[in-house]
Formats: sequence, structure tokens, C-alpha cells
Amino acid sequence: MAQPLVKKDDDRDDEDEYSPFLGIEKGAVLQEARVFNDPQLDARRCSQVITKLLYLLNQGESFTKVEATEVFFSVTKLFQSRDLGLRRMVYLIIKELSPSADEVIIVTSSLMKDMNSKTDMYRANAIRVLCRITDGTLLTQIERYLKQAIVDKNPVVASAALVSGIHILQTNPEIVKRWSNEVQEAVQSRAALVQFHALALLHQIRQNDRLAVSKLVTSLTRGTVRSPLAQCLLIRYTSQVIRESGNNNTQSGDRLFYDYLESCLRHKSEMVIFEAAKAITELNGVTSRELTPAITVLQLFLSSSKPVLRFAAVRTLNKVAMTHPMAVTNCNIDMESLISDQNRSIATLAITTLLKTGNESSVDRLMKQITNFMSDIADEFKIVVVEAIRSLCLKFPLKYRSLMNFLSSILREEGGFDYKKAIVDSIVILIRDIPDAKESGLLHLCEFIEDCEFTYLSTQILHFLGVEGPKTLDPSKYIRYIYNRVHLENATVRASAVSTLAKFGAAVDGLKPRVFVLLRRCLFDNDDEVRDRATLYLNTLGGDGSVVETDKDVKDFLFGSFDIPLVNLETSLKNYEPSEEAFDINSVPKVVKSQPLAEKKAAGKKATGLGAPLSAPPSTADAYERLLLSIPEFANFGKHFKSSPPVELTEAETEYAVNVVKHIFDRHVVFQYNCTNTIPEQLLEDVIVIVDASEAEEFSEVFAKPLRSLPYDSPGQTFVAFEKPEGLPTAGKFSNILKFIVKEVDPTTGEADDDGVEDEYQLEDLEVVAADYILKVGVSNFRNAWESMDPDSERVDEYGLGPRENLAEAVNTVINLLGMQPCEGTEVVPPNSRSHTCLLSGVFIGNVKVLVRLSFGLDGPKDVAMKLSVRSEDEAVSDAIHEIVASG
Repeated sequence: MAQPLVKKDDDRDDEDEYSPFLGIEKGAVLQEARVFNDPQLDARRCSQVITKLLYLLNQGESFTKVEATEVFFSVTKLFQSRDLGLRRMVYLIIKELSPSADEVIIVTSSLMKDMNSKTDMYRANAIRVLCRITDGTLLTQIERYLKQAIVDKNPVVASAALVSGIHILQTNPEIVKRWSNEVQEAVQSRAALVQFHALALLHQIRQNDRLAVSKLVTSLTRGTVRSPLAQCLLIRYTSQVIRESGNNNTQSGDRLFYDYLESCLRHKSEMVIFEAAKAITELNGVTSRELTPAITVLQLFLSSSKPVLRFAAVRTLNKVAMTHPMAVTNCNIDMESLISDQNRSIATLAITTLLKTGNESSVDRLMKQITNFMSDIADEFKIVVVEAIRSLCLKFPLKYRSLMNFLSSILREEGGFDYKKAIVDSIVILIRDIPDAKESGLLHLCEFIEDCEFTYLSTQILHFLGVEGPKTLDPSKYIRYIYNRVHLENATVRASAVSTLAKFGAAVDGLKPRVFVLLRRCLFDNDDEVRDRATLYLNTLGGDGSVVETDKDVKDFLFGSFDIPLVNLETSLKNYEPSEEAFDINSVPKVVKSQPLAEKKAAGKKATGLGAPLSAPPSTADAYERLLLSIPEFANFGKHFKSSPPVELTEAETEYAVNVVKHIFDRHVVFQYNCTNTIPEQLLEDVIVIVDASEAEEFSEVFAKPLRSLPYDSPGQTFVAFEKPEGLPTAGKFSNILKFIVKEVDPTTGEADDDGVEDEYQLEDLEVVAADYILKVGVSNFRNAWESMDPDSERVDEYGLGPRENLAEAVNTVINLLGMQPCEGTEVVPPNSRSHTCLLSGVFIGNVKVLVRLSFGLDGPKDVAMKLSVRSEDEAVSDAIHEIVASG
């Protein structure tokens, strides 16, 4: 198909988006491919058609088997052309078409001929194509040629063979491993690319042998690598060896690897210098003294005329500033000059690094520079700057006025939702963490919602205002801002404003009459939600003359955290049958219901998008509860507290698949063993699990329910119940043996033999741990929930967690140990952090709410210290959480 004629002076909206392949279609290109069959080949025309085919393939266009075969056979006829450019295009299209095994034979002879050609370009490309399209059988036939090619004098041929070896290693490693001698010889090559590719291949061959990799790195760090590319690769391998050694070599007697990295800082290639500096800054436990040489060279790069070097240096220094801010302070003057850099990415990184490393006296000067800078960058960069300013304010709380004023000023400027949300989130965090900033911060937020165009932000600010506003010295000054939202906003914001007014009326006695008047006006709103909320709050606060609830009830209703999943509440309300007994909200499960795997797969096949019907996810917990209630022996066990996720007791693809679900009751634990028979020729009968509780002394078996029959591929359940001390997080270890009678099944008739043989199958051990007695239940506002707990129930202690790879590992370990719900995203640890706070919430067995505040810090290179603070509705539960951590 002919391409549309486009004149050079035509106006186009975006010149960069124009493509010379605009408008081509697969059918038209396949028609043009007939040119490959012409007796007199036009090399230029054929190259153009192949280019179009390659473009279609790389754009994701799929060719049918017939189409691909026709094109492939047509392309093979082009081997008769002597044109070098066309031959290169032929190699490319053959490689991309990936022909089937039968078709490979057609080109194998031509490619092998080219592989032994005197033309180096033919040889190199033929090697690449052959290794891409052939299987292991043909590779063994051409292995001798590939070995020779690796040590070929021509670097293009040698590199082609080495790169092909890297690809073959993924599918036929045993073949490539036989090339070690030739690859080692290629590592000594004077050609830069050959040495680079050879080192990469040799490392991949040995990567599963840590000692061999260490020996390789040790031998090469003595100066045999000359290629800058290979040197960069060797620096990375050296860093890897240091990391995998388990301790930092820079702090041990053997400083060989660190000395090599430091020597690379004096290399003549800027690429090698930067790679070495970056590697040193990323070493675990590196000291400020050892960082100094790397920081020095990065500081020199900051004044380079090359933007890529300036960017690389300032980005690396930005990461170093997170863990070693004092080591970067010497670069502050150079980074201040980068604030006006034409490349806004460099300028943004410079600003954020300065905010991390600056001292208290430099804050005002930085704010002036940032003010002029913000209008020139995109929202994504502005968000980075806002987050850095927030960290700086928390670091220097006495400077909150200037920083809060800056955030307020940029909040009123133009910007997208994510940018404005980042600013609002920062102001909220500063208000919570810096008490002196509360008054000014709340006023800044009130001024912002006067002109806020984002409904979500307006409702979130109003919600936060209802929590923090009543705690200020003069809560009445916020009422005007809140009530204005009732008149000037959409229905969603108006409803949120009504709720906020009610919170002020409930918390501040002097404001209650004024709030009553405003809420009565809301009764005439044209939106049902606004009117309903106003009516509800008037009744709750006693504004209509009805019986007033107690102050505690009102505050719990308005300020209490709603810790019940809405999906569960909706399901319970639908299932509730009107009767004399009122609906009990405490009966609603607080666990977020998961969806069974089979139903997830089925749901994945249904229609999605706006036209798809909405439905609540099926409840696994409800299914478990119905199953347990159907067994009479479990009827007197009381209310079901929790069910664990399935724990596998057998390995994959074994004769019998067994997993277990732990059902927790106040005085009992029920093990539900889900069994599947994977052998078609067998029928299992009287299936039961014999549980040995000798390592769980506080548990005593009270009942076992066998499974009468277990046909092939039909899952069934057998149960074993244990009694335990009431209300305690009793732990124990259980060994399991699956016992059954096996009967042979006739594959033709499907009938089982009358006689069977007793057999047994050893299963994995099972543990009941403390986390099994805690429900994961989140809270919407952790600070409010924490402050509402009795301070006398708080228990605080410090623990040493020993050496860890990083803080993230320590945080995840404690979360898994306690089995509680992380709040407000605090389970995520920022990279290279040396301290972190994690917030957890849950419900302990007996329906006791419990909150945990974990403060982690690095004590030395890798040792992690933790401060654990616990509040709960029962002091005994606070003590129990500490016992779990101490024993874990």
C-alpha cells in the first residue's frame, strides 16, 4: 500500500510522532513480499519490504502459520543475492520469524556455508541466526565452529559467538559449559566488546558456584581487564561477591575487593569511575571515611559539562543522603548551583538532596530558591520536592512556620490531583507530628477547600478537620469554613461537612447550640444524604428534644474508628431476618473475606468493565462456618473466631495432596484436613489423619471425624478437634500421618475391588502459633484509635532482633510473627532507611482490640533494635503481645 504523501512544510501537531511507516497494512506488505520471487532481484526494494515486515512484527502484528511460512520460503531465495545490505536484512527477518523445526532445514545449509565464509559480516550474522533458530541436536553439530569463532581474530565474529553463547545458556547450558577454556581465552582479548561479552558469559557459566565466582573476581581484579565495559561489569561482580560474603570486606582484614573498587576511582574512563563510586556508596555498612573517595569524584562530576554525568552524580548523592547525610554536606555548594540547571530532573534531584543534607540555618535560603524553581517543573517533580520538604520539617520542627507557609502558597497554585494530594498529606502529617503547627496548618487547609476543585480532597480535609479541629484552642473559628461547604459544594462535600459540624458539636459543649442551628438548616437541603445525616446527628446530639445518648456513646459514634469491612456489613444486613431481636453489629465478621481459588478463576472469565455486573466477593469464612455448623460434634464449641489460610502438608505432584485449615475457637482448635487422591487407579476409604500432640502438651484431642471414601480427583475433608486453655494463645507442634484403606480400581469399568489394603502416608508437621489467635482488622485513623485506648493498658519494652539484611526484613518478620494488620502503609520501609515506625492493629481472641506501635532502628552495621509499644482493651492482652515477641 502506498504511503500518504506528506510535504516537508505540512503542519503537524507533533513532529516527533510521525512515522515513515504510517498507514501500512499487513495484507499490502505481504503482497509486496512477492518481489522476493522476481528473477531479477531489486536489492533496495527487497530491503524496504523486509523493513516493513520487521516493523509489523515489532509492533505486535501476528502472522498466521501459512503467512509466516510463505514469507520465510520467499526470503530464503534472497540468499542468491550478493548485496551485503540485503543479506543483513535477510538474517534479521529469519531470526524474527522464528521458523519451525521443519523449516530450519531449508536455511541451515545456507547459514552454515555463510558461517565458514571469508566475509566476516556473513560469519558473524550466520552464527547469531543459527544459534537463535536451531535446537540442541544441531548445536552439537556446529559446536566446533562456535568454539573456533569465540577465539576468532575478528572481534565482530568473536562477539557474535559469545553473545549467542549467553542466549544458548538459557536453554542448553550443558553445551555452553564445555566452552569454558575458549571463553577464558577471550577474556584476555584486546578487543573491548569481546572482553566485555566474554566476562559476562564466563560469569553466567559460574554463577551458581559462589566460590568459583569469587576466584574469578579475585583473579581479574589484579589488572587483566582493560575494556571499560568489562571493567564496569567486574565492579558489579565485585560488589555482588561482597554482598554474598555475609560480612562487609571493607571492615575485615582482607580489603582486597574494597581496594579494587577504590582503585577504579582513578580510572581514565568516566564510566568506570562512576560505576566504582556507585558501588562503594551501595556497600552495606560502609563508613563515612570509606565513602569519602567516592563522594569526592561524584562532587567533581557535579560540575561536568555533560548532563548525563551531572544527573548520575546527583542521583547517587541523593540516595547516599538518605543514610549518610553528613557525608554529602561538602557537596552542597556545588548542588546549589544545579538548582538553575536547564535539565529539570537534575535540578529536582539537587533540591531534594539539599533538603536532606541542609542544616537549620540554610532552610530559609533554600525556600527562596525553591519558590522560583517550582513553577518551571512538572507535577511529578513537584511531588518529590514536597515530600523532601515534609521530611525537612520533621527534621527541624522549629522551622515549621516557613515550611508550612511555603506548602500553603504552592497549594493555592495550579496543579493536578496527585500534586495537591501530596501537599495536603504533608500538611496533615506535620499537624499530627508537630503540635505547634496544628493551628496554622488547619487554617491553611480551610483556606484551600474554599477553592478546591477535587471532591476527594475536600472530603478528606473535612474529615481530618472534624478530628483535629475540636482539640485546638479556638475551635469556633473553623465553623464558618465548614458551613460554607454546605452551601457552595456538591452533595458529597455537603454531606461530609454536615458530619464535621456534628463532630464539633459533640466535642465542644460551647459550640453545641450553634451547631444545632446549622444542622437544622441542613434539613431543607435538596440531597437525601445531606438531610439524612443532619437528621441522624440532631437525634444523636439531642437537638430535636429527644432522649440524648450519653457523651461516651456520642463520641464513640462520631469519633470511633469503624473497623468492620463494609462488604461484610452489607452481607450481614442482607442475611438479617426482621424479628424481635435487634440487629447486632458485633455479630458481623471483622475479617476481610477472601475468594476461593476456583471461584477466582471462574470470575476471571466473566465480563469486566463498566457493563459488568457488580457483586460482592464470595465468603470463604462463611463457607467454613457453615461447614463446621453442619457437624454436630462442633456445635457446643461456641462462636467461631478465625480460620487460617490453607497450609500445605504435602509437596506438589505427590500421590496424595493434603492441606490443613486451622479453625480457632475460644477453648478449641479444629484441624480441617483437605485431601485429594491423585491416582486414577485407586479408591481410598476410611481416611483419617493420626495427629501426635506430644510437642503440644496443653492440647488434648477430643474428637476425630474420618472421611468414608475418597475417589480419584474428588476432594474430601477429615477433621480432628483439640481442647486448649480458654482464651490463651496456646502454641504447639503437631506431627501428622494420613491413614487409609486403599482399593484398586478397574480402569475400564471404574469398579473398585472389594478387598483393600491398609496404608499410611507421612505428612509435614503442623504448628499452631500466636498469630493464629489474632484477627487482621485495620483502623481508619490509627492515632485516634491509639489515643482512645486507656494509657494504663500500654506496655513498652525494647528488643534486640539481631543481624538482619535490612530493616524491611525485620519489619516483615515481626508482622508475620504477630499476624496483625499493618496500618496507613507503614509496612513499606523506604530504601536505605536506618529507622522506621510500623503501626499494627488487630483483634485478639476474645474480641479484644489491640494496637501496636513498632519503632525499628539499626544498631551498628546490621543489628536491628526494636521498641514495642502495645495498647489494648485488656492489660493482659498487652502483656501477651510482649510475651509473643519475647518468645518468638
